[in-house]
Amino acid sequence: MKVLPFRLSALLSAGLFGVCFGSAASPAFAQAQGSNSSSNPAATSGPSTYAHERTPTLIDPAGPTISLISSEQVFAMAAALNACGYDEGLADSPDIRKRVREDVDQALAKSEQARAARDAVCLFVAQHRMTGTAHDISQYISLALYLTPPPALETTADLTEMPPDATQVAEFVPLLRTFAAATDLHGIWLTVRLAYDEEAAKIHDSLSQMVVDTNLYLKMPLEAYTGSHFIVIVEPLLSPGMVNARVYGVDYVVVLSQVKGSVRMSDVRHTYLHYVIDPLLYARSTAIDREQPILKEVREAPLEFRYRSDVLPLTIECLIKAIEARTMDTGVAIYKIPTNIDRSELPRYERERQITLDKAEAVRKATVQHDMNQGFVLTQYFYDQMLMFERDPASLKDTIGEMVYGMDIDQQVHRARNTTFDQQADQDVLQHSTPHKLAGLDLAEARLSNGDVKTASEMAQKALSHQDDTTESVADAARAHFILARVDLMSVHPNESEDDAERTVNDAIDQFNKTLTTSKDQRLLAWSHIYLGRVLDLECKRDQALAEYNAALAVRDGQLDTRLSAERGVKAAYAVPGHKSQCEDDSDDNPPPAEITSPANNPSAGQGKTSNGPGASPAGQPKPQ
Repeated sequence: MKVLPFRLSALLSAGLFGVCFGSAASPAFAQAQGSNSSSNPAATSGPSTYAHERTPTLIDPAGPTISLISSEQVFAMAAALNACGYDEGLADSPDIRKRVREDVDQALAKSEQARAARDAVCLFVAQHRMTGTAHDISQYISLALYLTPPPALETTADLTEMPPDATQVAEFVPLLRTFAAATDLHGIWLTVRLAYDEEAAKIHDSLSQMVVDTNLYLKMPLEAYTGSHFIVIVEPLLSPGMVNARVYGVDYVVVLSQVKGSVRMSDVRHTYLHYVIDPLLYARSTAIDREQPILKEVREAPLEFRYRSDVLPLTIECLIKAIEARTMDTGVAIYKIPTNIDRSELPRYERERQITLDKAEAVRKATVQHDMNQGFVLTQYFYDQMLMFERDPASLKDTIGEMVYGMDIDQQVHRARNTTFDQQADQDVLQHSTPHKLAGLDLAEARLSNGDVKTASEMAQKALSHQDDTTESVADAARAHFILARVDLMSVHPNESEDDAERTVNDAIDQFNKTLTTSKDQRLLAWSHIYLGRVLDLECKRDQALAEYNAALAVRDGQLDTRLSAERGVKAAYAVPGHKSQCEDDSDDNPPPAEITSPANNPSAGQGKTSNGPGASPAGQPKPQ
């Protein structure tokens, strides 16, 4: 049985190699669909991708499909962050934020126990600061969505059922519980609950109008979304203008803070469009697979890796951008023909009106062209389709099939091929902090996490070529070997020969071994062992894999994601999600592939990194300490 190429390609498809040990900034608009992003306007990989994650605490399966609420859990989390120097946007925040901070300060002044609890909370926050951007706050919001209200403040899901960004700070929960009790956050919440309701009331009408207008345009009733939820949570203790949007299976959660009583509803609407449209296109994923040739044409576009590697989220985003272009506020006032005019003067007034209509359309077309240049190469197609849709009484649900099945793929490939792509992607519209400029191996990590293995490899090789005997240079060399190991794993192609695949894997193992023998960084060491353990598990070398997982635990790098990944490896052999393990199928008649050299037999082997696969680490991976 020739299993090596299959298993390696399975590793790649499972996303095992996108580990980021750098300090790449993430956008503030975090659509952490179960596992992310970003921060940041909403992040989106399809609902089915994260079906293994448990629904957040705030979502009541029997509750309304669309809700505007406040949350004591999110309040408690935001209050703790404010007590630890989270001052972003404080000057422009509503009075309620200053009032809560004053109440907490009074509680701290009265109690040494409260101050000690605050210090423990702040130390944790300082030690887990990753990017200096809104992504640092995003991970705590993600965790808050899985908590029960104070005073219990307990997680409602196992760590394996929560998004990776939440699990990264899961050990914050007992510290938050102690802080909430010592400062009586529940009592403070009771005094400000009415003010929170008033904050929500300020955007109720505009949110309702957005939902109604969107559904009218798409000609779809709310009943179409039975079984899924769209929840908007108002939290004025966060920086004004922050919008943190997340997708959990079929449920969509937006946490936001207002700017002077209003929000940029276009950002919320973007998530709502995903809530409406995602199910329609995921139900037609087989038909959308026809569009695979388009991916070849967008390789040089400044798109996120998920758009360049998966045609389904690319199609969804293009359709949404087309809808947004068709319904955008162009800033052009459309001329209104006066009433009771003489019929002879009507042509003149109609010309005046047409001029403004043409100006508005020019703005929309410029927006579409910009989206095309960014790499969303199906936007023009869907824009044209929406023009016809507007003249048809049928709903989007009834016409989406025709849009997808009727697409001329060759025509769209040709259009994409003739599109000149921008050099850089747009900054996230909700990015308020200036991202840390990446360089060197930090930039290589960011490139690797986005799937740009060629650039990451070149940068790592450059670091090795400039190596000297200084401590800093040796540390960079170890990290460069670690990057090159993951580059090798990501470079395995399912269609290449077994010999070539095995050769590439052995190169990766060699690079991991070099990391183990040169690095003193506990995180790199532990994760190298975990990677090796996963590769060995997929090659049915369970005893050697166990040795690697145990070596990772022995490193004790102090990070929760490392310990969880290593413990999972000890408890059960790694298996690619969605694929049955083939180890039990190997027999004497079908021997497994040639032995892979394992650092388990190398007395100088160290340890390294992990993820959801032999070669990947959790989303939002922090920089090694």
